[in-house]
Amino acid sequence: MTTLSNAAPALNRKDFITDQDVRWCPGCGDYSILAQVQKVMPELGYARENIVFVSGIGCSSRFPYYMNTYGFHSIHGRAPAIATGLKATRPELSVWVVTGDGDGLSIGGNHFLHVLRRNVDINILMFNNRIYGLTKGQYSPTSERGKVTKSTPVGSIDYPLHPISVALGAEGTFVARSVDVEAKHLQEMIRRADEHRGTSFIEILQNCNIFNDGAFANITDKDGKADNQLLLEHGRPLLFGKNHDKGIRMAGHKLEVVTLGNGVDESQILVHDETDDALAFLLSTMQPPAFPTPLGVFRAVEREAYDTALQHQVEHAKQRADAGDLDELFGRGDTWEVPPS
Repeated sequence: MTTLSNAAPALNRKDFITDQDVRWCPGCGDYSILAQVQKVMPELGYARENIVFVSGIGCSSRFPYYMNTYGFHSIHGRAPAIATGLKATRPELSVWVVTGDGDGLSIGGNHFLHVLRRNVDINILMFNNRIYGLTKGQYSPTSERGKVTKSTPVGSIDYPLHPISVALGAEGTFVARSVDVEAKHLQEMIRRADEHRGTSFIEILQNCNIFNDGAFANITDKDGKADNQLLLEHGRPLLFGKNHDKGIRMAGHKLEVVTLGNGVDESQILVHDETDDALAFLLSTMQPPAFPTPLGVFRAVEREAYDTALQHQVEHAKQRADAGDLDELFGRGDTWEVPPS
């Protein structure tokens, strides 16, 4: 969440569209994500010159070119570091990081962990298509085990990373998931991320129709998504299904899917709590086909943001220090004279 002193003029989606040709493959899920971000930005109330999009390398990282705001198309995996520096020195700006599962979790994994740990007041959108799309279809850190790609011709033997679990393990204070084609849901997650003070992280399940088409078909196909999506709503029971007759309950220390009836009623169904760390992590481990895919906010808690603490520290140091003497500073400590040759 960013608070700016100057009121932004009334804007609409067209104000955030640039003159650049959008160079994603026809049918790519990135188009939908771009459209939802451009729709939501005017609602947030920021002047365009106070918004910055920072990206790394990958298909998703072309994003700054297509947003009529300030932006950095930076280096592979390092967008969180650049965004941290920007927010630390210009805390009044609304800073957004756009990354992918490869850029953010492979070469950028270390930066991803530490921006969450520090709780810098930036917003991270991670497009997860479970493939390297820009470099033509190699497996990524989120590709499923057994995935056949150009770099794993007989199937991947790696166990995949689950971005939500990783973010929760780093104690991210706002962790959410949405889908490229669920326009209203994605818009709401973007609004929630902006409202949060600290690092907000949204994993966006995104279809790569060229190299990994249908990776999330079970939760996007009209006929099956009701039985395969679990919408997380704070304070509401974890129910899903076409008839809203399936739910999630605890079985010992594990979650299980149950159907209402035959001795099972709504009182046994877990109620979602965005402040419950244990529940958030359990939900993050739910994987199809045994479980529906949770969508929504897994965790939302308050903790001092890094940039706020930094500004307080700087102000405190200024108050303690004298005006300062540059000559005295340079002459302090061990010195020596170099005799003329």
